[in-house]
Amino acid sequence: MHIAVLTGGSSPERDVAFAGAAQVVAALRGQGFEVSVVDTAFGVLSTKQEREHLVSTVGKQPPTDEFLAQLAKRELGAALADLPAVRSADLVFPVLHGRQGEGGEVQGVLEGAEIPYAGSDRVGSEQAMDKDLAKRLFQKAGIPTGAWYVWPAEESEIEQLGFPLIIKPSKVGSTVGLSVVHALDDVGPAVSLAQRYDDQVVLEEYLPGREFTVGVLGNAALAVGEIIPVHELFDYECKYTPGMTQDIFPADIPDHLDHTMRDLALRAHEALGLRDFSRVDFRLGSDDQPYCLEANTLPGLTSMSLLPQSAAAVGVSFDDLCGTICQLALDRGAPPRNKGEI
Repeated sequence: MHIAVLTGGSSPERDVAFAGAAQVVAALRGQGFEVSVVDTAFGVLSTKQEREHLVSTVGKQPPTDEFLAQLAKRELGAALADLPAVRSADLVFPVLHGRQGEGGEVQGVLEGAEIPYAGSDRVGSEQAMDKDLAKRLFQKAGIPTGAWYVWPAEESEIEQLGFPLIIKPSKVGSTVGLSVVHALDDVGPAVSLAQRYDDQVVLEEYLPGREFTVGVLGNAALAVGEIIPVHELFDYECKYTPGMTQDIFPADIPDHLDHTMRDLALRAHEALGLRDFSRVDFRLGSDDQPYCLEANTLPGLTSMSLLPQSAAAVGVSFDDLCGTICQLALDRGAPPRNKGEI
């Protein structure tokens, strides 16, 4: 069976995608699959290019804006489906982040070409990536989530949210462009930083309690994990620098809290119309109740990532995790197409 792994791209999380792809490609090849690796900004990687790009480490900072702007001009877009390695694949496995990968763009290209792929569809991806829309869908489904406004916000609305305050781009992950703001004078600069990555900016209530995450695989919630970062928040550096975060799987919490978050994770997954796998993040409020922060449709798959740890805590190895994701996608059945057409 031939699997095309899509990775890289032009989002600020390009290095994270490569680190995850390194793990996924090794796992799939170890299970006997034929694997092609495709950078959505450059095309199929040669063996030499795989050695250069598929490394398990991630730097402390995302790539520069200038470099990402150059990559964005190279994004294959609809031409991705015309690559023989993608067109002929029995399955596409996206290991991508940011708007191109998680925001539904790649999924839309694959759906238009009737190429089967793992993970959530275009609509589910778009809904989860848009933090404003996702939170509105959480509210509609009765899933607790923190208060928020979309910029521009009135001073009275900002004061209603209170300080400290979270300001972040709406459609970017890995806390890229996110700030913790402690005073009204700092709101403007934080909004400007977020706008470097997205034209829609979300102002969000700061939840002061412990932070947790729950993996979802198929129709099952995996283990609840607690995240204890060195910094005030679980930021880019803490996520991808060894030793800067303590991840506890399974979390040391009462049974009722474990049950509640696992139930809410499945409900959030369903409310957004997701499929195959996701990771849902929570933070406790001042009332010690869990509030849903967001759902990740293509959660990290690096050696430090949370979904693999959530799976391992319930006895699912990384190889089995990748294999199950592929099987869930294949069980939906391949759409009708002529694989000989290029």
